[in-house]
Amino acid sequence: MNRTLKIYYTSDIHGCFAPTDYAKDRPSPTGLSNCAAGFENDGNTLLLDGGDTLQGSPFTYWLYSRTEEKSLVPARLMNLAGYDFVTLGNHDFNYGTRELERYLEALDARCLCANVEGLRFVEKYAVVRLENGLRVGLTGVTSQFVPRWEKPENIEGLTFTDAFETARDMLAELKAQNVDLTVCLYHGGFENDVETGEALSETLENEGYRMCRELDFDILLTGHQHMPLEDKCVHSTFTCQPPDKAAAYIRMDVTVDGGGKVAARSVLCPAGDVTPDAFSSYLAPLERETAIFLDTPLGRLDTALPAQEPLDRALNGCLIANFFNQVQLEATGADISATCLANTVPGFSQNVTLRDIVSNYIFPNTLKTIRVDRAVLKQALERCAEYFTLDESGEPTVSRAFLEPIVQHYSFDFLSGVEVTIDLRRAPGERVCSIRRNGEELSEDATLTLCLNNYRASGAGGYDCYAACETVGELPDEISSLIIAYVDRRREITVDKTRWLTVLY
Repeated sequence: MNRTLKIYYTSDIHGCFAPTDYAKDRPSPTGLSNCAAGFENDGNTLLLDGGDTLQGSPFTYWLYSRTEEKSLVPARLMNLAGYDFVTLGNHDFNYGTRELERYLEALDARCLCANVEGLRFVEKYAVVRLENGLRVGLTGVTSQFVPRWEKPENIEGLTFTDAFETARDMLAELKAQNVDLTVCLYHGGFENDVETGEALSETLENEGYRMCRELDFDILLTGHQHMPLEDKCVHSTFTCQPPDKAAAYIRMDVTVDGGGKVAARSVLCPAGDVTPDAFSSYLAPLERETAIFLDTPLGRLDTALPAQEPLDRALNGCLIANFFNQVQLEATGADISATCLANTVPGFSQNVTLRDIVSNYIFPNTLKTIRVDRAVLKQALERCAEYFTLDESGEPTVSRAFLEPIVQHYSFDFLSGVEVTIDLRRAPGERVCSIRRNGEELSEDATLTLCLNNYRASGAGGYDCYAACETVGELPDEISSLIIAYVDRRREITVDKTRWLTVLY
């Protein structure tokens, strides 16, 4: 006798609850509210989420900076959708343990995150029995890199254990419960190409492929990479991944036959343009307040900062990056500054609003200042130079390493304060041919202070050379808040127009 389970799965919602394009201030066929219109729950259905819920949109930026309700709003919206189980993503820790626990306490869904110790309202695993009698065992784990990325005060008192080892232990526990089906919610992605098995990364940030290869969960639901993936079976484990910002959700239909054999098919379902009335009613007043907050004018730039294609801004310089570096340099007093941009940035008009700022700088990062020498700078700049490759005609294009397994234009850094020349005709690792400061080549024994975001300072994105550097200072404020304060304080701003990087090819 066949028994079935229907799974609806989202991950990396990143605060996108409403069907709104905040950068353009217009409706958009996206968001959890519209995804929820497609959820058809019954006694043989589970609604699951893979984390990174609380951070990432102008809406949640407003929420966590201005309202008293803060975490309760995302919880209420998740409750309206009817979630059964969730796990935690790395960005869910961005507002600290207190806010995270308030969210979890208000959440109807049960939180499964077995490799985090010390957090209330979190369980290691669960076993549920469906109306058709099917016993489903579930667990959840998050990327073990959270302590590497997160501000220490936000995770004080918490312990993070190895994601793979914990998942293996939980699988054994679930099997001991004699379940018919095992499911793992993993806030992490794939370190290998799921089609070819080719290794794409050597870090332990993502271990989904290893979990499929070495463990035998029936279903592995992944996230973190924002990589749409449907209907895959990797080493006998059925797996998938939805895109970020609730642009689509996964529907998975699972069958367990009389002999215990599991089969599953998953499909990506676009969020669509239908918003259930319950969401519209709850969100409407919140959205009105958000719009007023975001459209408050703060200051004026001496020039507009246009949006650019990622390759163009890397090759030819980017005024938006220069502007962000101006803010960082003033805030820290460092000698030089490094910043990165999101995969897509809308650009600034001359009259700057809060909407402009939170739409162009979307990361919840804080600032660190570290001490570097020429050797460290060269290693970091060589990593930047890996962003480029030359096509058959000798023209630069974006290298595969920055496009697969996920698009990561944000792993290219823009530096201000040193004039750099790289030559793409040279072999990778030998492309940086000049690093000049104040018109002179930087000596081997010179040291400089470099301000950069805490994520990059940890070595993330391929910049391991930064991780061992001495920390000179740290600022607790998010960089977006520093940008807001900078514009509000200065009002009339002249943007640095220096072209700090020259690319030869």
